[in-house]
Amino acid sequence: MPAYRLETLLEIRARAEEAAKQAFAEATQAVAKERAELKRLEDDLARRKAERKAKVQAYLQEVMRKGVGAGGLASMNRFEDRLKDEEAEVAIDIGRQKVAVADAEKRLAEKRDEMVVASREKKAIEKHKEKWAKQVKTERAAR
Repeated sequence: MPAYRLETLLEIRARAEEAAKQAFAEATQAVAKERAELKRLEDDLARRKAERKAKVQAYLQEVMRKGVGAGGLASMNRFEDRLKDEEAEVAIDIGRQKVAVADAEKRLAEKRDEMVVASREKKAIEKHKEKWAKQVKTERAAR
């Protein structure tokens, strides 16, 4: 049987398909990593809010036990405001992380499309090779 003239192209397409599969796997891992970071930030925010409420309540009880003073209440308000500011910073980080997750999901979709295209291109050459081999067999049988 003569050598298939498009064998090099078939090898190139097979390598391209493998590269596309690898890129898709990496993009999948990146999405999982970004989602895990988002979950961590959301959990951190929820924990901070619960801690703030508990700390403010404990501080308020301590102030009431010692006696109410204007300085004590002002100090408590400053403390609560500082904790709220930290929560706001975490909320901003969550917003940024949501954008990062969306970007990672967009890249994943692009890599999936690239993988599908590479797979189709390889299959097209494989089909051509099969038809060529069948034609060569038919020609040999006819001789």
